[in-house]
Formats: sequence, C-alpha cells, structure tokens
Amino acid sequence: MAYLKAGYQTFVLRYTVTSKGGWPNPLNDYEQAMPLIIENADKWHIDPAKIAVVGFSAGGHLAACAATLAEHKPAAAVLVYPAILKDIVDMCQPGMPYPYEQVTPETCPCFIVAARDDRTVDIKSSPMMELALAEKGVAFESHIYSYGGHGFSTAEDWINTNSVCPRLPKWVPDSIEWLGEIMGKLTRNGFTDPTAAVSMNADFAPVLSVECSLRHLCGQSEEAKDVLAPMFAGIEAVAKARGYSVEGLMTAVGNNTAREIMELCQIPSDTINGIDKTLHGMGNGLDG
Repeated sequence: MAYLKAGYQTFVLRYTVTSKGGWPNPLNDYEQAMPLIIENADKWHIDPAKIAVVGFSAGGHLAACAATLAEHKPAAAVLVYPAILKDIVDMCQPGMPYPYEQVTPETCPCFIVAARDDRTVDIKSSPMMELALAEKGVAFESHIYSYGGHGFSTAEDWINTNSVCPRLPKWVPDSIEWLGEIMGKLTRNGFTDPTAAVSMNADFAPVLSVECSLRHLCGQSEEAKDVLAPMFAGIEAVAKARGYSVEGLMTAVGNNTAREIMELCQIPSDTINGIDKTLHGMGNGLDG
C-alpha cells in the first residue's frame, strides 16, 4: 500500500514453497510473472523499464536471486532482512543459491534493510551482500538499524509485538526515494530523470569512457592513456602544487572516475566530452 500511495502499480507474487516443490520453482514463478506484467504494460499503465522487486526474509532471497540470476532482471531490488548466507538458505531448502555469490556487474541496484539484532537471519547477510555489490561496482544503499529483530515489515506500531527502533519505519519512504533516484520519480508530467547512477563506474562496460575509474584506465592500452593525457597532466599539476607525489595522489584518487578527476583539475567540459567520444571507440580491456 505504501508503494501504491507513492504512485507505483504493485503486484504480489504468490510463489511455490517447499511443500509444493523445490528450487528453482520460486524463481520460475518470478520468471513467468515478469513477462505477464510486461505484456500488459499498456493496459496496466506500466513502464517495462522501471519494474522493481521487494522481498522480505525468504522473499528477500528470491528478490536477490531475481536481481542476480533471473533472465528478466528487475530495474531495482529492495531486500528486507533477506536470507543470503549459507546457514539460513540451506535451512530453508538445501541446494538453493547464495545470492551474494551470484552478484555480477549486471546485477540491478539494491536497497538493503535489516536490524542489527536479527536473530533469525544473521546480520552478516546484509554486509556480505553489500561487499559483493561493491566489488562488482553495483549501486546500493543499506540501512542496518540498531534493533528491531526479524520480521518487522514496515515497522509501524500496530504491526510489531516486540520493541523496534523508532527510526525503523523510515526505511519505507527512504526506499521510495531511492527508487526515484535509480529509476526516476513519477510526477504529473511523467518520470523525472534518474539522479543516481546504477553502477559505481563504467569499468565493466563494453567500451571505455570517462566514467571508468582511474585505476581501471591505468591498466588499459597506451593508446587509451595517450587520449587521457590531459587528465594525467592535471594530476601531475595538482600533485606539484600541493607537494604530493604523483604516485601517491593517483593511488588516493584511483577509485574516482576520469570525469570526476578532470572536473577537479578544471579541464574544460568540451575537452572531457571529446576524450569520452574517443574512448567510446576503444574496447574495454576488462583484465587490464
């Protein structure tokens, strides 16, 4: 209902549970549901490129698998106290995948919510998923609240019999705001443009660009480095002006994108755009 209020069309997936059949039936149910929604997009007023999934606990496991393994990946996934790690996943059903092991650069952005004192799903599930997303450069936001246990849902007073952090209900509007950042926010004039990138950088893209990180670009061909000569000259100038070693400064800003570094070095936007256009003609040496 909270997402309906925010302007989203919402659907509930009634997926197969263990008593009716094992894995991968739940994921197959999801894979059948997504084309149904897409096929009826016009009728149901859906933008097929802006479909997100929300899952809680075991449903969080399925949502995380949709984000990582599905053929019809969502545009974003909200994972609420999700079952991620081996112990809890195997307890539910041996043989199911562990989502944090399945993260790739193609995984959709994720919003993760949990409580530190969750005694059903080990709280390490959330950081492990976050680390996997960070390693692959996938955008995410995470909220681990001080207390609230497991199964707090929207965390409103009338839902919970146990004590929960009074800030816990904020995860719902926060997730809605995050979806607006990732997919654009619905207004009376249509969707706004997204304000958050779906990946940390373009290191895993098929071609190079100024959205790649400095560290990644330093491992590319000499031709690519020659194109980026204004950036390297800017780094040397900053290092000299501030008394840093060039190597030390490059290490410190290695995770920044080429665009960010060139903007900090006050390189004109026309020059940056020209470099970007040239880099687009070069294949990405992912092992570089």
